Amino acid sequence: MPKLKDRTPKVGGRSAAFQLRIHPELHAQIKSLTDDDNITLACWLKDLARRELRRRGIEPRG
Repeated sequence: MPKLKDRTPKVGGRSAAFQLRIHPELHAQIKSLTDDDNITLACWLKDLARRELRRRGIEPRG
């Protein structure tokens, strides 16, 4: 079964992209979680960022 991807509607064209360097051991830990949850690493990181914004009282836009 393919991993779940973020299906948030895009507005105004392509979303911004950025590179992120992660220590191999940290990457392995995160990958284990995302594999268990059957989601992509990008989706997991976006969800984490959205939750942190909400925790700080900011409604995510996108």
